[in-house]
Amino acid sequence: MNEGLQDSQIKQLKRLLDERYDELWDEVGQELGQSVKERFQQIAGEAQDLEDRSFADLITDLNVSIMDKHVQETRDVNDALVRIKKGTYGICEGCGEHIEFERLQVYPTATRCTRCQQAWEKSHAGGTHPRI
Repeated sequence: MNEGLQDSQIKQLKRLLDERYDELWDEVGQELGQSVKERFQQIAGEAQDLEDRSFADLITDLNVSIMDKHVQETRDVNDALVRIKKGTYGICEGCGEHIEFERLQVYPTATRCTRCQQAWEKSHAGGTHPRI
């Protein structure tokens, strides 16, 4: 069993999470500032035929997908910040052991240790969660 996180490590990881949270909200704000609907209308308005219109639909779908990804990551960051406040940050939801500091540096929203994440990925192949 590895040891729990030190206060200095938690502060470092919290700073990373806070910075990422701010970055995500900036990105979401930029996306919303240039509305998906406005982009579609602009591209579709320039469309000369059905193929161009299909391309406009594809671009719009990609933009919505990017926005969904930002929103999900924002939720993950927020959940990690809540775990810090509750004192449960860095505890694996699979086995209850401590998540390695090195793993949390790379992936600060991790909820599983490396071993449990690998097992989860094998049993949930094809999922949409980030890999180790």
